[in-house]
Amino acid sequence: MIRFALLLLVPAVSLAACNVSRGDGDAENVTMKADASGNVSFNLPFAKGDVKLPEGAIRSSDFDIDGVKLMPGATMHGFNMNAGNHGATVHLAFEAPGAPQQVRAYFLDQFKQKGVEATQSGDAISGRTRDGDQFTIDVQPVGQGSSGTIAIQSKD
Repeated sequence: MIRFALLLLVPAVSLAACNVSRGDGDAENVTMKADASGNVSFNLPFAKGDVKLPEGAIRSSDFDIDGVKLMPGATMHGFNMNAGNHGATVHLAFEAPGAPQQVRAYFLDQFKQKGVEATQSGDAISGRTRDGDQFTIDVQPVGQGSSGTIAIQSKD
């Protein structure tokens, strides 16, 4: 059921990433936001509302950048997406069981294996997807593990 609920969001996110025109050439802004409790709010040009997914639906979601998934044992606990006529920005929040340096090393290794150029500067990893979208992964220590954010900016 949890996977099914997330599959319902995939078309909405895909649609939201597109520029939706009002007919006069101006694009409408689109936003979506979700938290670890499964609360999802959306504002599309043709619909606005809130949906409650089962608890844990966001945590168990399947996410990747050019085939690079979150570190094994990591869970997503929220996302925010804003799209308009100048592109889209997606912010994801996650928790990982490893220390920050382990999490960053995991991402760098996985991007290298997938042929995606990524570099580390301080606490962050940055790079560009095969489609040309810029991404930044910032990882900080939290308790025995790490907390991180992923920001992806698309011009489309």
